[in-house]
Amino acid sequence: MEAVSRGDKDAFSVIYDAVSGTVFGIVVKVVRDRAQSEEVAQEVMIDLWRQAARYRPEQGSVMTWAATIAHRRAVDRVRSAQASANRDQASAIRDRQRSFDEVSEQVEGRLESEQVRRCMASLTELQHQAVTLAYYQGLTYREVAESLQAPLPTIKTRMRDGLIRLRDCMGVTT
Repeated sequence: MEAVSRGDKDAFSVIYDAVSGTVFGIVVKVVRDRAQSEEVAQEVMIDLWRQAARYRPEQGSVMTWAATIAHRRAVDRVRSAQASANRDQASAIRDRQRSFDEVSEQVEGRLESEQVRRCMASLTELQHQAVTLAYYQGLTYREVAESLQAPLPTIKTRMRDGLIRLRDCMGVTT
């Protein structure tokens, strides 16, 4: 390690061959993803090269030192990934807005349907027929006129009057 700290590439090559398998094994056990484990193991080996001057033989072997760095780096990667996942999940929860409450939406829909039925019942028979053909069967004014055998202007008047009556009954303001 002393030679590595002076920039000796051959010395680093010897250390690399001696510890890289163990470093990778430790990282894989912690990270559990091969691609990420390869990245972390590479980072550990770069750390060994850059921090060679910090190695203290009295505190343990090079293998122990490399294994400690590998374990710490792997744990940091797992924590970082978990923190990122937690942030994404929290963001998704914050961003997810319910567009409506299903129960209240169903109740409101039923109430509106009942009100439409009640208001449709308040129309005259001729208005009811014209509005029903146009809005529930999708017929045009001309088709409604043909279906009811009435002049087109009469149908337009019936529908206009019927729609005004529906609007008033439903409480719609313009």
